[in-house]
Amino acid sequence: MHNVLFLGDSLTAGYGLKNVSEESFPALIQQKINAVNLPYRVINAGISGDTTVGGLSRVDRLLEQPISVFVLELGINDILRGISPQATAANLQAIISKVKIKHPHVKMALMGMELPLQLGGLLGRMAQEFVSLFRTIAQRNKMAFVPFFLEGVAGQAHLNLADGVHPSAAGYKIIADRVWPVLHQLMVEETHQP
Repeated sequence: MHNVLFLGDSLTAGYGLKNVSEESFPALIQQKINAVNLPYRVINAGISGDTTVGGLSRVDRLLEQPISVFVLELGINDILRGISPQATAANLQAIISKVKIKHPHVKMALMGMELPLQLGGLLGRMAQEFVSLFRTIAQRNKMAFVPFFLEGVAGQAHLNLADGVHPSAAGYKIIADRVWPVLHQLMVEETHQP
């Protein structure tokens, strides 16, 4: 059995869902894995409110177990807390480097985030830097990349909880359907690795 580690924030943890073990993003990916009989077990290491600093501080412990596929979904809370895009990028890179050192053959995927680019002034520039940092990191590390994790769900009231920020169970189904081909490809590649 191979492990798929999801390191993330509330979007991975499944904040606000009635049944996290069935409705969260990692849980839905596990259901898809089971449906095609792949030998993978999902580990949901999402913590609501987590930042890239938090992810970096806890990744070593998580890497003590065997990992075949690593899915990184962190960063949105950084900008909400005023952490610079440069610091976010440095923390994401440090997490990725730790994963590569501990598990050199791991397959990796990065979930990108976006902010409204029409924000003016300094916020607009930060939003632009924030969006581009995910693509840069994915390319630099040759990672599978989902440019906007919440695509098709963000801003859609009927697909989000009452807070308008976190996806509902229906929203996560859309996300999982869109991200699954990317993760499935990594699992197939990993399974056929010599």
